[in-house]
Amino acid sequence: MTSGTVTDGAALREPHTPDSRLGHGADYLHAEHTLRSWFFTTDHKRIALLYLASITAFFVIGAVTAGLVRLALVVPNGQVFTNDTYNKLFTIHGVVMVWFFLIPSIPATFGNFLIPLMIGARDLAFPKLNLASWYVFMTGAFFTLVSVVLGGVDTGWTFYTPLSTAFSNTWVVPALIGVTIVGFSSILTGLNFVVTIHTMRAPGMTWFRLPIFVWTHYATSLIFLLATPVITVALILLIAERAFHIGVFDPAYGGDPVLFQHLFWFYSHPAVYIMVLPGMGVISEIVPAFAQKKLFGYKFVAYAAIGLASVTFFVWGHHMFVNGQSDFASVAFSVLSFAVAVPSAVKVYNWTATIHKGSLKLDTPMLYAMGYIGLFVLGGLTGLYLATLAINQHVHATYFVVAHFHYIMVGGTVLAFLGGLHFWWPKITGRMYIEAWGRISAFLIFIGFNVTFFPQFILGYLGMPRRYHVYPPEFQFLNILSSAGSTILAVGYIFPMVYLVYSIWFGKRAQANPWDARGLEWTVPSPPPAHNFLTEPVAPKVPYDYPIQARETGRQHS
Repeated sequence: MTSGTVTDGAALREPHTPDSRLGHGADYLHAEHTLRSWFFTTDHKRIALLYLASITAFFVIGAVTAGLVRLALVVPNGQVFTNDTYNKLFTIHGVVMVWFFLIPSIPATFGNFLIPLMIGARDLAFPKLNLASWYVFMTGAFFTLVSVVLGGVDTGWTFYTPLSTAFSNTWVVPALIGVTIVGFSSILTGLNFVVTIHTMRAPGMTWFRLPIFVWTHYATSLIFLLATPVITVALILLIAERAFHIGVFDPAYGGDPVLFQHLFWFYSHPAVYIMVLPGMGVISEIVPAFAQKKLFGYKFVAYAAIGLASVTFFVWGHHMFVNGQSDFASVAFSVLSFAVAVPSAVKVYNWTATIHKGSLKLDTPMLYAMGYIGLFVLGGLTGLYLATLAINQHVHATYFVVAHFHYIMVGGTVLAFLGGLHFWWPKITGRMYIEAWGRISAFLIFIGFNVTFFPQFILGYLGMPRRYHVYPPEFQFLNILSSAGSTILAVGYIFPMVYLVYSIWFGKRAQANPWDARGLEWTVPSPPPAHNFLTEPVAPKVPYDYPIQARETGRQHS
């Protein structure tokens, strides 16, 4: 299928004649220097950096609250913080990390920056809408931060009713308003990506010449468009329930609290793949580049992305095995939860086959990618345990679930984010970081992560419930071990913030393609020109055309 044509898209694909005021081919970072040029920009690359700065700030907030939670769990008697303070800390951690970091992390930053470059477009289809999405995001963030400053929220990031509608006396409504607003930012971003990918591909850029990064963002955008309206409606009803007692969810007024859980998880399980799929796209770009080998099973990886985005809409009930749903429903959701593991396994297999007999370069991005694969596999396998009805009865709402979630979200999404950041940092900034520092950070994060979260699998299996800071003394050693690991993890996170910022001013200037990677984004200078391409780009005839060609006929390499 060839690229479509629309009036705006055709105009954006016209060869660019640089404005004389900017200089021929001026890069996007130096085209203009005023604050207005940043806060009113319609350049997808600058908007990506606005998102990057914003989500980094929220990551710091979420990480600090996580550190305070781990500090509280060093002692078993709950004497570090009061019950109310502890409840607010883990709620702020969850709300900020999920809604304001993990969900927008890769799509809003790398997706914004790279999709037009990868498909040969000058910008996204709706540049002004793209800027509006960032302002909507920041508006939602403002309301949520207001709730934190005024005293916090203690409902957990899931906002379960009737706690959130009747019993919590904290600042629930501003937090709900903030999360509701930020959902519209996701919808706008998803709409922009879908239209761009459909209508603005360069000549010859057929669907099966697209990078897997674009495929995964296309699948993610479909989830944005189809699932986000559900949680938006649910949260609006929750706000109305708390403010006006309309009786939708609160049983005291004739409502059904389980209905909210259905609506919440109908969005929130697909939201897991909003966080995971873009990371899979990042890994699918890094692995072939550092193996110097064509991605094994390209079409299978592309189809697996669409398969994940489809099947994930049918598994939300596995979050509700102990909530009174019928045995038939639980069995059906269990089977479907096993099925959703198949497309994920396809990707892991294809990455492994790509690495096999490749010409490996273990630079920083590849170290993050290999760490991602290992941690994602462990997170996925423990997900199968949670999909098993008998085991779920035992470990539901324990630290086993916390560990599983973090192996997918932190071990997966955050490592993919950091891998992508190091991979495309030379393209984004035009500067190289110090490679030795990058390798140290990857090592610290991998070790710190496993020391932090693996003990939590054991704690959960032994029966320690999540969201409690008072626990039996026999669990103290594992909690101390977990908290010690979080200290290593914190150092690992701080390290890249230091050397990446340092590299902006003092790093070696980057070449257009420092990794010898394939793709249109590596054919333009680093950093790219303000309008991406000085002449109309032509798509490569074969995606991932690396020196080593992966054989997909079952025969071994010679």
